Amino acid sequence: MSWQREQFMNEVASLAVLDTHTHLVGDRLCAKDFWEIAHYFWFFRELQAAGYPADAMDLPEEERIIQFLAAYRATRNTLMNWVVTHVFKTLYDIELSDEPAVRRADAAVRESSQREGWAQQVADKLQIRGFVVNIPEHAEFQGMDRNALLIPRIDGRLGGWIKNIQQAEDPSSAFEEVAGVIGKLLEDYRQLGCTGIMTTLPEYEARANETYPLTRGIPKDQIMMRLLHKICEELEGKGMFLQLFLGVERSWCGTAVPVNDPARILKLTGLFERYSCKFELVVASEMNNLDVVQAAWNFPNVHLGGLWWFNFRASTYRDCMQYRSEALPGIKCSLIASDARCIEWSYGKILLVKRLMGEYLYGQIEAGWLNRDTALQLAEAWLYKSAAQRYGLAT
Repeated sequence: MSWQREQFMNEVASLAVLDTHTHLVGDRLCAKDFWEIAHYFWFFRELQAAGYPADAMDLPEEERIIQFLAAYRATRNTLMNWVVTHVFKTLYDIELSDEPAVRRADAAVRESSQREGWAQQVADKLQIRGFVVNIPEHAEFQGMDRNALLIPRIDGRLGGWIKNIQQAEDPSSAFEEVAGVIGKLLEDYRQLGCTGIMTTLPEYEARANETYPLTRGIPKDQIMMRLLHKICEELEGKGMFLQLFLGVERSWCGTAVPVNDPARILKLTGLFERYSCKFELVVASEMNNLDVVQAAWNFPNVHLGGLWWFNFRASTYRDCMQYRSEALPGIKCSLIASDARCIEWSYGKILLVKRLMGEYLYGQIEAGWLNRDTALQLAEAWLYKSAAQRYGLAT
């Protein structure tokens, strides 16, 4: 690596970050032991693909370590293996080479989980200045410089609202009742200081540019679209934004899977066109990565979020950075959504994204498409400034 490239990569690594989607819990931010890091869902899936047992935690520790090391070595080529390897190498100075190393790693994680200030120390290593959570009770971050930013999620309520309306004798009256509940809920969130809300959406055939009559037997997705109109109307009036997480389906089987619906974003454009509230689109389906760029290019109030679930791949990051950098100003795009359940995984995923971002942007500099200052300006927006501006934080 040339010194110019290394210097640029280090500059990107030192930039501030806002992690726009986590499952962190304020009173238990740190992993409690080695297995909480090693068994993080994404890596656990890769370990299982290499023969690791699904019931690994039921095994005696010695047998579990043996099984883990075999699967760990077999997954050396995978992206999440890279993350786990670098979490232990850079945070604990441990290489997971053998059984004693795993035991040292477990002891180190157990010790750090009890160490005052460890979560802040981990965040500071990558200049992670803020985290987003979606549950109010999780937002008070103990032992850190600042609490999490709360963007409440409503998907847990959305399904119930839809069911109540569909089963009602008078769907129109039931809808008006739910509309009142929505208005009060969003006002309560606004009073809490929340600048937006988030929701996932299930598969839908309904389109936002059509008005569906609230009659008996109306399909669920048509009710959902009517409710989305009401939600957007309320958000517009309150100066709040809507963060949409799209592309993961749970209706086909017991496991969440990505679904590449080529019309998924198209069906929502009636919302983007009608309401002036901001929308942040976060997708988990590779086919929709270009679709969201086109939506953000067409509609000034549409912004792009990080890469979610099955989009968290080096290949999709590279494609998305290309799509976004050639079509949109950096201030319209965020790239960090770790989905982490402990601070160490937020660190590991952001470490990976910063490396991918540095490599991509330096390649653009070498090719003559960007100069150094523009590349760093873009990185600053993608990592922090875009989300901070959208969420009402100081930039």
